[in-house]
Amino acid sequence: MATPTIQLQISDPELKLLQTLVYQECGMFFDERRVHFLQDRLQRRLKATGLDSFYSYYRLLTSREGKTELTALVENLTVNETSFFRNKPQLDLFHKVILEEILHRKQQRRDFTLRAWSAGCSTGQEPYTMAMQVCDALAYYYLRNPLPFEMPSPKPLIPPPWKVEILASDISYSVLRVAQEGTYPEAHMEPVDYSFRLRYFDKTGDRYAVKRPVKELVHFDFHNLKTEFLPQRNDLIFCRNVMIYFDEAEQKRLIDKFYRCLNPEGYLLIGHAESLFGLTDKFRMIHQNNGTVYQRIEVSS
Repeated sequence: MATPTIQLQISDPELKLLQTLVYQECGMFFDERRVHFLQDRLQRRLKATGLDSFYSYYRLLTSREGKTELTALVENLTVNETSFFRNKPQLDLFHKVILEEILHRKQQRRDFTLRAWSAGCSTGQEPYTMAMQVCDALAYYYLRNPLPFEMPSPKPLIPPPWKVEILASDISYSVLRVAQEGTYPEAHMEPVDYSFRLRYFDKTGDRYAVKRPVKELVHFDFHNLKTEFLPQRNDLIFCRNVMIYFDEAEQKRLIDKFYRCLNPEGYLLIGHAESLFGLTDKFRMIHQNNGTVYQRIEVSS
């Protein structure tokens, strides 16, 4: 007869040690409402490592040999919930208003580069959505503002002289591998409208693969938002449903970093349930048709 597995209880001092370690590593804060989730994930990792106490597990995490396990723990603590065209009112505002403003402003300045960053990109649906919308906005923009020269044939996805780069980052290596592959089952495609499927995906069996020209616009990389080494000179930053994991102090630090990572007049898009209210005075809110974005405020010297 199989012996039932006895679950080790975590003591308050052990929990405090591990909470602090996670906070220092990636900024995630587990208050009373979410501490049960943390305890559940710690139980799983303790079982996986075969250790006999949470203090031993803490010792492993803080040792030189424990870096792989620390990465595994952080991956287990992230809820990688995402989808194509998530929060449609915000994306409509981004697609029809924000991109139009950026393209017009940049063309006037003879600056034909567009750089965007999806921070916390999960399995890639968000940065690929951004890429599709940028391609669509550029095509529509040049229907109304034709270029003063012959367009090459076949027509490129990004009309010259424009250069578009979308950086997509996450703290989880496993989701980055899925994102880089860029193939999705039918169930994940429900929010993608038919014309976008035709233009930007190849269908093989019951899976949809992002077309190579779209994939080439997106560069995936590992980034920990807790660090100071973050992508600079962005026109747009998407960081949606990430700040909800942070306490107020860490949220303020992150918003300040985003301010520094944005170009003058750049835009920050955060999650539907998130707000910059009471956290910063460095951004102005733009709200239209239930969509909200924030624009960096330039301080005159």
